[in-house]
Amino acid sequence: MDNFIEIIGWIGAVLIVGSYFMNINGKVKSSSIIYIISNLIGGIFFTINTFVHHAFPSMIVNIIWVIIAIAALLKKR
Repeated sequence: MDNFIEIIGWIGAVLIVGSYFMNINGKVKSSSIIYIISNLIGGIFFTINTFVHHAFPSMIVNIIWVIIAIAALLKKR
C-alpha cells in the first residue's frame, strides 16, 4: 500500500507540474480541458498522498486546488 501511495503522489506531481510547464510554454491553454483535468487528477492524487503522510496544510491546499478545477469544469459546461 505504501508504494501505491507514493506512486500516486508522484503521478500527481507530474500532472500538476507538467500541465503548468506546458501552459507557461504555450503548449496548452489554462482553459483547456486537458489542463483542467490534469490539475484535477493531480490534486486528488496529491490530496490522498498528503493525507496518508499527515501533511495537513498541503492536503488543504490540494483540496482547494481540486475545488478550483471542479469549478473550472462546471464553468465550461
